[in-house]
Amino acid sequence: MEVHAGLSARFAAQFDEHGLSTVEFEVLMRLTRSPEQRLRMSDLAAQTSLSTSGVTRVVDRMERGGLLRRHSCPSDRRSLYAVVTEAGVTRLDETLPGHLELIERWFTSRLEPEALRILLSSLRIVRDAVNPDATAGGSGVGDASVSP
Repeated sequence: MEVHAGLSARFAAQFDEHGLSTVEFEVLMRLTRSPEQRLRMSDLAAQTSLSTSGVTRVVDRMERGGLLRRHSCPSDRRSLYAVVTEAGVTRLDETLPGHLELIERWFTSRLEPEALRILLSSLRIVRDAVNPDATAGGSGVGDASVSP
């Protein structure tokens, strides 16, 4: 809990510099790593551990800010996709270098390569057990990244 709180505080301050909340950054990351840079709203909710109404509120806010847009699903009129806009990709591109620098400074550089590999592998096992929908609707692209 202490590690999570410490890292979260550092990340939140850096996201705020770019006009993003932690959840908005996560939504942009999830969508840009997904096929066609889109996810069904229900899959986005599952991946972010937000309720469907919580995802709707975040997507509403991000859509007003021009970072996302909604598209209807041609095969299921009940489903909507959240899709990253060019402005959303640009915001992420501006935010990501500082985020990766913080990860390197406060996380990956603190561990030997083998210890980091074991930790990330172990965290993925726990993630898949406690949140089996963490990659729902996604391609799995980026699963080998630093963020479990």
